[in-house]
Amino acid sequence: MRVLLTAFAQDAHLNGIVPLAWALRTAGHEVRVASQPAMVESITRAGLTAVPVGENHRMDAVIPTVGPGMLMHHMDRDYLENRPERLSLDYLRASNAILTATFYAQINNDTMIDELVDYARFWRPDLVLWEPFTFAGAVAAKATGVAHARLLAFPDLFAHTYLTLRRRQAELPAELRDDPLEEWLGYTLDRHGAAFGPDAITGQWSVDQMPPGVRMELGLPTVPTRYVSYNGPGPAVVPDWLRRPPERRRVCLTLGLTIRDTEFPNAVDVDEVFASLADLDVEVVATLSEKELAHVSRVPDNTRVVDHVALLALLPTCSAIVHHGGAGTWATAAAHGVPQVALGWMWDAIYRAQRVEELGAGLHLHSEGLTVDILRDKLVRVLDDPSFTEGARRLRLAMLSAPSPNEVVPTLEKLTARHRSAAAAL
Repeated sequence: MRVLLTAFAQDAHLNGIVPLAWALRTAGHEVRVASQPAMVESITRAGLTAVPVGENHRMDAVIPTVGPGMLMHHMDRDYLENRPERLSLDYLRASNAILTATFYAQINNDTMIDELVDYARFWRPDLVLWEPFTFAGAVAAKATGVAHARLLAFPDLFAHTYLTLRRRQAELPAELRDDPLEEWLGYTLDRHGAAFGPDAITGQWSVDQMPPGVRMELGLPTVPTRYVSYNGPGPAVVPDWLRRPPERRRVCLTLGLTIRDTEFPNAVDVDEVFASLADLDVEVVATLSEKELAHVSRVPDNTRVVDHVALLALLPTCSAIVHHGGAGTWATAAAHGVPQVALGWMWDAIYRAQRVEELGAGLHLHSEGLTVDILRDKLVRVLDDPSFTEGARRLRLAMLSAPSPNEVVPTLEKLTARHRSAAAAL
């Protein structure tokens, strides 16, 4: 079958779809990956065939202007927790409106959507798999009448809040059920001769890479699959120093890809982190770019700074990781059984950090609460208390219990065939 995968132009969100794209390709299917032109190099360096569509999104221009309001709304420590006071109707409405205007409609600009629809009509895929913020994939699938599903590389918190909003508003008179996301997608689908339906937001089903205990059970059709680490198009080379065991316990420090590639703010003070680690009997490997390093006043003697190293090669040698809370970093550490100190500070990063603590696989420290002493204490606990290593091992085993991307491909084939048969019967 022909499979079209799509993600908006940001490496951290593309990376989550690459392993399944490989699995489909090695199973003999035709695979194309569509994104804005800025992502073409990353797609092709992953060994996949790129389809550039539309103009690049302008999130870097949006964040410095309207972004602060969006970020402040989603930076609360309890954001998206299932508490009545945090999920009030007003709060849910504000979240939906802010995300639709300043995020969803920006990364799925009209030119991208229009050209993706045109390509889908030309190439006629059997299945469209879309990164869960890339609603352009759902529009292209519905405009061409083909099967489509979301591919989740992080907990489904955004669908959780949206579905909660829909349930709350169903109790109101129709004229009070304001829904900016449905309005935007409904208008967009109408332009392409298709009608809005719930699957435009949640997919006909979801391929979920989160393990039990982290995956959110929302009552939606779901195909669980194993998270497989892919750390992006950077040089995946094992350096000389990584070819021998560390002389001391090794700690990885990383702030992820997003702040390197975008204007997204960094909430982590690297000087404070370095001061927390400086007097510990550990070897620190810090992945920092020249731009990030320029804001650092002093690199501790126990720290090796590298611009890039593949986490899948580094983490098996580490006793712990301190990181920004990003989806790929969190999942890669979990997949390798490495205890974490996760500095989650907004959106789903907080949820992931809290879950890793509740599962006994690490500790959460909100970036706003980061001090030298607190971070040092948390890292020492994670390093010295064997229960965290055991908790990280349990989380790794939970991830390994899910079927691999290769094992999931036959399920996707069956679901796609079932959709094709149902469509033919209409």
